[in-house]
Amino acid sequence: MSGAAAAVLPDDAVARLRLLRTRGVGPVTYRQLVARFGGAEAAIEALPMLARRGGGNAPQVAGVGEIRAELAAIARVGGRAVFLDDPEYPPLLREIDTAPPMLVVRGDAGLARRPCVAIVGARNASAAACRFARELAHGLAQAGATVVSGLARGIDTAAHVGSLPGTVGVIASGIDIAFPPENARLQEEIATRGLLLAEQPPGTQPLARHFPSRNRIIAGIAQGTVVVEAAPRSGSLITARLAAESGREVMAVPGHPSDPRAQGCNGLIREGATLVQTAADVLELIRPIDARSGMIGGVRAPAAGFGAAPAAEPSERERAEIVGLLGPVPVSVDELVRQSGATPAAVQLLLLELELAGRLDRHAGGRVSLSGG
Repeated sequence: MSGAAAAVLPDDAVARLRLLRTRGVGPVTYRQLVARFGGAEAAIEALPMLARRGGGNAPQVAGVGEIRAELAAIARVGGRAVFLDDPEYPPLLREIDTAPPMLVVRGDAGLARRPCVAIVGARNASAAACRFARELAHGLAQAGATVVSGLARGIDTAAHVGSLPGTVGVIASGIDIAFPPENARLQEEIATRGLLLAEQPPGTQPLARHFPSRNRIIAGIAQGTVVVEAAPRSGSLITARLAAESGREVMAVPGHPSDPRAQGCNGLIREGATLVQTAADVLELIRPIDARSGMIGGVRAPAAGFGAAPAAEPSERERAEIVGLLGPVPVSVDELVRQSGATPAAVQLLLLELELAGRLDRHAGGRVSLSGG
């Protein structure tokens, strides 16, 4: 690892990644562990105790050698490991509960501090839709906004091409893997002239389960998401839903009713998404957000630290009550707090123990269920 790359890493970078790469520790659990124990090393030491209280065995923690190899691989491909509390971390992304604890970054991280708009849509998009996405992205970039997309075929590609160099590409693979292969040159151009982000370690192939995770990053970075052509139940609609759940603007471009590729967008508009036809329409929606207090360069100032460590622990009665309320059907954490009468901190701690014991699954929208249901 080069000196320049190593210099930007926090002192406990290896411990942070060891915790993150531990089985059963996802983004939500990671933040809760660091908040409760004050750091990654202390959290790792507490894992056996937490898992035992949850009724399971301690999860296998990634080895130091494995993590050092990952950090070396990041530097070798020209990337930087950027953690949640790093100034380079995208500020709006930091606000969502499922924000990746670490991103691999290539390019100008300052692009994510400007007002960001996600443009997503069909991979098999029509020529007219691709032209529209390219022109829309160009207009937004010319107005000083950053365009975010996922480097897929179709609309994503058009949005990146139209907005270069003011674009952020979020990929579902390792930062050294180009997918689709025909976008290899575009991906490298974004890495050198714009900003390229990956959540997965270098060398990771783009598996199906990685794409919804990538979509949450696209939605989380942006103040608003524009959908240009999307079939029902497409990944673009997942991105739009995640944007709405994060309190961001959802916009859609209307299409002809007879075109199946327009059904997703028309459905979004029917459900309340804002109809947009020009870059000015988009800018009109995101500019009021820019004027809010506490914003820097169009995005909120980063929150300090990970929050105070919760002090309360559930009593045996509360433990039995909360576990009894859980089942195979996902339920919101707020509902568990309401029905159990326990404090939010107590409920979160028990859920953390169950997850580390392999007995709990987390779902979108802050919902949880017992594993194996």
